[in-house]
Amino acid sequence: MKNLMIHTPEGIRDIYGGEAARKHALMSALYNIFMSYGYEEIETPIIEYFDVFSNEVGTTPSNELYKFFDRTGNTLVLRPDFTPSVARAVSMHFQKDRMPYRLCYEGKTFVNSAEYQGHLKESTQMGVELIGKSGAEADAEVLALTCDLLKAAGLSDFQVSVGQVDFFKALADDSGLTNEETEEIRQLISNKNFFGVEELLKDRKMYTEIKEGMTRLPQLFGGRDVLDEAEKYAINDRAAAALGNLREIDRILQEKGYGRYISYDFGSLSKYHYYTGIIFSAFTYGTGEAVAKGGRYDTLLTHFGTDAPAVGVGLYVDTLMNAISRQRVD
Repeated sequence: MKNLMIHTPEGIRDIYGGEAARKHALMSALYNIFMSYGYEEIETPIIEYFDVFSNEVGTTPSNELYKFFDRTGNTLVLRPDFTPSVARAVSMHFQKDRMPYRLCYEGKTFVNSAEYQGHLKESTQMGVELIGKSGAEADAEVLALTCDLLKAAGLSDFQVSVGQVDFFKALADDSGLTNEETEEIRQLISNKNFFGVEELLKDRKMYTEIKEGMTRLPQLFGGRDVLDEAEKYAINDRAAAALGNLREIDRILQEKGYGRYISYDFGSLSKYHYYTGIIFSAFTYGTGEAVAKGGRYDTLLTHFGTDAPAVGVGLYVDTLMNAISRQRVD
């Protein structure tokens, strides 16, 4: 029988020696980029009330949370995601008339998911939240910051894949699908299962442009040219605005010299339902997982009593460390 006193729980591990030193050096380099962009530190507790990550907020599913109780019976959780915690803290402590706020963080997150077999359930995240500023300029700032963070980590070959949640929602709004069917379609599109999308929609009565658009979304990814292809599926004002947002972001990033790091993916749809605009993931060689994820969440703060737009990004430091090691980055 295994002696549990000298082992760590599944998905949890010790970090020591040279690896700990390299991790500290990496985090220091990332922190310097935060400071250069004018972001200020915020610390939120590892333990939060369950309601901060409830289904209504649209974050981590309940069965993936580490849950326990305090002495009075309140349900507590280990933080699985920084963004709702920062949103709660801003709503509690910050004055709305002084927005925007540029906040950065670092710390541990915990996700107890069956999908994480063979992966860490405790991970280190660093990231930023730009709260109180809407529009393509703010989105482009966070995307440029993401590129600079990855370059500061020593990476030169990486891609930031940008999607637009509102484009999918615009098609879904006019599709006549039920909420359950829309969620099923979202998962199929996110998994690039265009055969599944075709099968689900083949007997549905809806506008041809909507059916073709939803079927095409899983395959609608690549360089700037996909923005032109998406034009034919921008069948209503909401879809047109979402596409216009991506075009303006592309223009800003091209002018600033970040264009070669950016691609577009209209099938990128997160399981976190609080995203409302752009959504993006950064990938590099040496790992099949994203080293950073982010997006816009203009309605999240309303759950905590503050109505403010926001956009942010989180870096998965441990995944980034693996990529750096396999690429033999010094």
